[in-house]
Amino acid sequence: MRSMNEKCAVVGIFNHPEASKFAYFSLHAQQHRGQEAAGISTSNGEKLFTIKDRGLVTQVFDNQKLATLKGDMAIGHTRYSTAGDDSILDAQPVFARYDLGEMAIVHNGNLTNAQEVRDLLIQKGAIFQTFMDTENLIHLIAKSDQHHLVDRIVDAVKRIEGAYSLVFLSRTKMFAMRDRFGFRPLSLGRLGDGYVVASETCAFDLIGAEYIRDVLPGELLIFEKGKAPKSIKVFDPTPKHCIFEYVYFARPDSNVYGQNVYEMRKAMGERLAQEEPAIADMIVPVPDGGIPAAIGYAQASGIPFEMAIMRNHYIGRTFIEPTQEMRDLKVKMKLSPIEHLIKGKRLVVVDDSIVRGTTSRQIVRMLKAAGAKEVHMRISSPPTTDPCYYGVDTPNKDKLIAANMTNEEICAFIEADSLGYLSNEGLLLSVNGKEENYCTACFTGNYIV
Repeated sequence: MRSMNEKCAVVGIFNHPEASKFAYFSLHAQQHRGQEAAGISTSNGEKLFTIKDRGLVTQVFDNQKLATLKGDMAIGHTRYSTAGDDSILDAQPVFARYDLGEMAIVHNGNLTNAQEVRDLLIQKGAIFQTFMDTENLIHLIAKSDQHHLVDRIVDAVKRIEGAYSLVFLSRTKMFAMRDRFGFRPLSLGRLGDGYVVASETCAFDLIGAEYIRDVLPGELLIFEKGKAPKSIKVFDPTPKHCIFEYVYFARPDSNVYGQNVYEMRKAMGERLAQEEPAIADMIVPVPDGGIPAAIGYAQASGIPFEMAIMRNHYIGRTFIEPTQEMRDLKVKMKLSPIEHLIKGKRLVVVDDSIVRGTTSRQIVRMLKAAGAKEVHMRISSPPTTDPCYYGVDTPNKDKLIAANMTNEEICAFIEADSLGYLSNEGLLLSVNGKEENYCTACFTGNYIV
């Protein structure tokens, strides 16, 4: 449980007669990555059509709206704000008319030099309508002196830095691009006679697409009618995948960076049991994020696993409430202990991370009020000590509890009987990875860009 936002999700559908509907279903499968706004742009070869609004995918779209999104190409986006505010203007896709025609863009990530680029563009007369760093790309492409859109895209991405998985839609083509570090995931699949790109492979499963491969870091894919996707290596790849995709963000049934997320989280729990054992009667996950790791912990420790905390899925996310009092109330509304299982028991409670610590304290208090004899908190990731600048809306460092307290102080703050985290080394071993292939800045402060 945390007080941070997820990343966004992007999708692109190429050469399919039901492009808008398949984009809709792909976004629905990726709703967990962003719940503030949703949008889809389509092309019928002559004109682009766009609908976007605040709300969940099912709230923004219905059959009537999808019917107006004509064409066999579509791009889509579910949003939470890493940059910008909650204005509808800051929802995506970003659409513009320029000298080569019409274009729409969706973006997952965060540009670290966005303000610098924006200031230079404004000095040259650019007029911005949103606060999104994504809009920088529209201006860079429009102002490029290249004659073809693909060359303008290459020209534009060479002037930006940071994390991005991008999908562009023109009237006749679709493009997909991933930054040189591959911070954000992006996969390529086959859909009938066409293709699909999406942030997570769970989107492929829902629409019946066949996974082909991941878009490579630094790669630009060009989708054109009657041709196989063309690949251009814009940058030499330097993989620095966001390891927090495995810890929390991705759906457990997705394959991210070539590995199954559920299996990675279960492995984290197994290693956590080795590194931070506890004498207890029961392993209890904090739903839903802690479930796979708790299963791994239970299997490795031999302690029984029980779903002793139930989650109400009809309650909104706790971090959006403006006061701590309201966030605490929403935790009680969202999570309910099963007193019959808990009373008199020593519990190991497994969660994926602690950010501010206030939710963890509420959970510990709730379990002890239900009669738990002891509550030992175990976290299947290292302490979150540093904010992310690559597309995750973490709090500032002064709000991150692990940046300001020792483990002993955090344990006392959340009122647990003990507290243990997975080590950095244990996390990397769990995901079969080496530190040079992953971004672990939120745990180490070692920033890539």
